[in-house]
Amino acid sequence: MIRTLLLLFFAMQTFSLLQAQQQTYCNPINLDYGYTPIPNFSEWGRHRATADPVIVNFKGNFILFSTNQWGYWTSPDMSNWTFHSRLFLNPWNKVYDELCAPAVGIVGDTVIVMGSTYEKDFTIWMSTDPLANEWKPLVEKFEIGGWDPDFFTDDDGRLYMYNGSSNRYPLYGVELNRETMEPIGTRKEMYLLEPDRYGWQRFGEHMDNTFLDPFMEGAHMTKHNGKYYLQYGAPGTEFSGYSDGVVVGNSPLGPFTPQSDPLSMKLGGFARGAGHGATFQDNNQNYWHVSTIMISVKNTFERRLGIWPAGFDKDDVMWSNTAFGDYPHYLPGSAKAGAFTGWMLLNYDKPLQVSSTLGNYAANKANDEDLKTYWSAETGNPGEWIQSDLGKVSTVNAIQINYADQDVADDRLGKRTDQYHQYKLHYSLDGKKWKVLVDKSTNKTDVPHEYVELAEPVQARYIKLENIHMPTGKFALSGFRVFGNGNGKAPEKVKQFMVFRTEKDKRSAFIKWSPSNDAYAYNISYGIAPDKLYTTIMVHGNNEYWLKTLDRMKTYYFTIEAINENGVSERFEVGKIE
Repeated sequence: MIRTLLLLFFAMQTFSLLQAQQQTYCNPINLDYGYTPIPNFSEWGRHRATADPVIVNFKGNFILFSTNQWGYWTSPDMSNWTFHSRLFLNPWNKVYDELCAPAVGIVGDTVIVMGSTYEKDFTIWMSTDPLANEWKPLVEKFEIGGWDPDFFTDDDGRLYMYNGSSNRYPLYGVELNRETMEPIGTRKEMYLLEPDRYGWQRFGEHMDNTFLDPFMEGAHMTKHNGKYYLQYGAPGTEFSGYSDGVVVGNSPLGPFTPQSDPLSMKLGGFARGAGHGATFQDNNQNYWHVSTIMISVKNTFERRLGIWPAGFDKDDVMWSNTAFGDYPHYLPGSAKAGAFTGWMLLNYDKPLQVSSTLGNYAANKANDEDLKTYWSAETGNPGEWIQSDLGKVSTVNAIQINYADQDVADDRLGKRTDQYHQYKLHYSLDGKKWKVLVDKSTNKTDVPHEYVELAEPVQARYIKLENIHMPTGKFALSGFRVFGNGNGKAPEKVKQFMVFRTEKDKRSAFIKWSPSNDAYAYNISYGIAPDKLYTTIMVHGNNEYWLKTLDRMKTYYFTIEAINENGVSERFEVGKIE
């Protein structure tokens, strides 16, 4: 009897622990990003930076490489990431390789990795046990090299490499000998940008081809249902419109036909940009797309990473869903994998109180839904705090704390594995009586984009974040975001919605709609068929938008929905725009 009770007790404890495991995630993903490795960038202040991610599923575990991180991450669930420090050295001359824009491939039971290079001689690394951080050279001198490379193994075992990063030259592809890694034949041209047709490929924050031609980079190949989907990033990593496009062919080296719209684009919302990435599958064969989120404030190459659900429709059109792409979504491992939770943002542009303010880094920049702006306290000392008024008692399900880099110490140059954040979250119904919501005062991990899913939702009007320890610099936040439901009515359907396509340039359209008094944002969704509205732009605080992303040779379909703390309105009827 006692033994039975003990077994039941431990089973209940295990169940409790499983229930406490987070089921959701929120972009930008919460990784211990390294700091810029280049000393002369310090005039903008030390800051975190990475980009150009690749995730592969190797024997049921996710392996993530990205630019200049001095190692890589692994995860069994896409939630808990473990960093593995690794200096990839060329053994023949000990030249240090930062693995800029790395290629990661799987050949049989082996993972292969190579960083970008224009050098003639470069090492390709291999591992059959990356979780143990065991690597050795596969080829010490890879003769042809390549910038922004990608390895792809076809179903027949043949191996290919793609590469290219330029605003003048196309992407290239070549078959490699699996035994020697030598090229079979010469590189072939795969695809060159066509900004005169596809509006989203135009250079500039406003897609107006300012001062430079658009850049094309970040090749990645995915095979599905016998077709080959070559993905690429464009038009520039510093822009909100940084996206991944895709061209489709019947063989790994083409010819290819472009899909009209980007595979992944995120023009609006808190975290913008979804370019130079990679597509992978989880253990239930669901597709996901990881890509680069831009900040580009302290430096052009100040960036983060995001993960979006992806897939293929019945017509084999490849898609990636970035709608509500910086709100909580379900992780792999459940029937809801990739789905939006329905937890709304509760504190956009709501009143904030803070312990102190440094210069012009005002409090309202912590909840203006712009990753580029931030509030900073005067110090990084324990006891600095920020308090958000949700306006009314609401159901709180999750909180995201996005730390900003302000007055980061000069010794932060490259990867740091010895730093951590500590904090407490409190909640209150009236702003007077407080309870502890989350206590991370003993945390020893680096969590620059901390995301906490509550084991059980709470009713609260006020949420307060108290600093205990900053790893460096001031206590500063680019986004203090509270998610849940406002316990009220969803907004009414938008009453009027008009799309005027520019007659002289069919790549552009002016969009206008009647504002809703009960909405804080709107989702504009569009595509080349009524059932293919795969691109969505979230617009805050406005009722008009200039769109410059269209394929000038295609007919489009549009709709809009209103958003508030309580949910999403009914969509406006889908309209056809010639």
